[in-house]
Amino acid sequence: MTEEQKEELVKKALEARQFSYAPYSNFRVGAALLSKGGQIITGCNIENAAYSPTNCAERTAVFKAVSEGIREFEAIAIVGGPGEELPKETAAPCGVCRQVLMEFCDAKEFQVLLGKGDGTWQEYTLEELLPLGFSLTKTEQE
Repeated sequence: MTEEQKEELVKKALEARQFSYAPYSNFRVGAALLSKGGQIITGCNIENAAYSPTNCAERTAVFKAVSEGIREFEAIAIVGGPGEELPKETAAPCGVCRQVLMEFCDAKEFQVLLGKGDGTWQEYTLEELLPLGFSLTKTEQE
């Protein structure tokens, strides 16, 4: 993945953050998921007063992609932070989102870009963020 592609992915995650529905936490998150076919699928966090039905931006993007038949991914960019201001820090995916990504991605190769409001990012592999993750689907295929 080129630096320009990474930059575009972080930009799309920042744009997706604008659609966040976070009236309870006021922590707005956007995600941009890059398929192996080059498509970018975005998502934002969507909260609910009951809390458990809340859905993170990363899972919104994955579920949106899978529901449209896309199941192979190369990278995801995540940008999150409190309020309307551009985030000055990075926000990492929660454990549930890491495990959902593990279901569809090669942990050694899948890139996770944690972006800031200024367009910079930190880069990790999924394996670095979830070193002991598992996927029964991948295990059965091997």
